[in-house]
Amino acid sequence: MTTAAEWKPETYTTFDLKIDGHVAEIVLNRPELLNRADDPQLKELSGVFRSLATNREIRAVVLASTGKVFSAGGDFELMKKSHEDFIARMDSFARGKELVNSILDLPAPIVVALHADVIGVGSTIVLCCDLVVASKNARISDPHVKIGHVAGDGGCVAWPAAAGILKARRYLLTGDPVPAEDAYTFGLVTDLVEAPEDTLPAARALAQKIAKLAPLAVQGTKRSLSRLMRARVYEVLDYSFEMEGITSQSEDLIEAINAFKEKREPVFKGR
Repeated sequence: MTTAAEWKPETYTTFDLKIDGHVAEIVLNRPELLNRADDPQLKELSGVFRSLATNREIRAVVLASTGKVFSAGGDFELMKKSHEDFIARMDSFARGKELVNSILDLPAPIVVALHADVIGVGSTIVLCCDLVVASKNARISDPHVKIGHVAGDGGCVAWPAAAGILKARRYLLTGDPVPAEDAYTFGLVTDLVEAPEDTLPAARALAQKIAKLAPLAVQGTKRSLSRLMRARVYEVLDYSFEMEGITSQSEDLIEAINAFKEKREPVFKGR
């Protein structure tokens, strides 16, 4: 562990990082790419969570975003590359697993400011965090099945942990979005605010509230709660990535990507 004086943050390209006392704030900053979860973003997010974990002055973290969506989820080009290249596929799965673990390993609680829609692996990132402040217009979705993919990058872990197995089945098996007000009623988000611009101030207030509490008590509580999630990670994540790996090689995946680009309904053949 390092002190604030000893800790030196890296330079990041997919988000902005600032420190306000005991609170770190990460703001995804590629609205032109809809803050998609591509290789650079996955690597940098894992890296910043690992880095913040070494700074004993950090007691809470805010995760926010810019633009019309919080995150549009996975990168189609990365999916196509994973379809064609076994090594790329394994690298992609390793990055996804490392991101989940880096969130769970961070001693400081993470408060998400969800101002707009979050999709796919973006929803996994959000639901692996500790508190989620959402605006009423936001929606959460994991539409892997709509693009011929298994929800293997953490969705099969994070959704049932947050909302229960039946709600997870309802939305992971259909890919339907969950409006924020519904998400609040069954536990996908912890706090609800009226407007998108209200999410970041509310998330900051929660983070500052946590930062004023006894840090060892807060961190020990998070570690204990994270053990529940980690048990699911050990039981489910590797298997769900294996299932996603099978669908990464399917014709249906390429058909879904082509249909999206051509603005038509996909025709799935189960192969």
